[in-house]
Amino acid sequence: MPDDSGDLAPEWTDISNNVCGILHGHRDATLVAERFERLGWRSRSSSWDGYEVGTTWCEVELEPVDGQDVLLNGVVDPSHFDDLAALLTRCGATYTLELFDENDNLLRETRRGG
Repeated sequence: MPDDSGDLAPEWTDISNNVCGILHGHRDATLVAERFERLGWRSRSSSWDGYEVGTTWCEVELEPVDGQDVLLNGVVDPSHFDDLAALLTRCGATYTLELFDENDNLLRETRRGG
């Protein structure tokens, strides 16, 4: 699974968010961001409780929402959508993850547990 650290590749920096999801049962985005960091992703605080994590093929915001979930949204190279899902599975997360095209049409959806 690619874990290329570094900035998001230029071809993905100008597109709208195309991936969103919910990480179920994770009240603290800090712990989720730390898991991404351990796998070689860059991470930075983006708000009081949120984080931006990224690699060359994906960059997402992690924001806690009411209850016990963390919202994930951002950009992923569509050819790496399964890699993102596999990474979340590898981290032990239960999640719902959706991929959209440039017209906001749902292309794929995957979930684990929850």
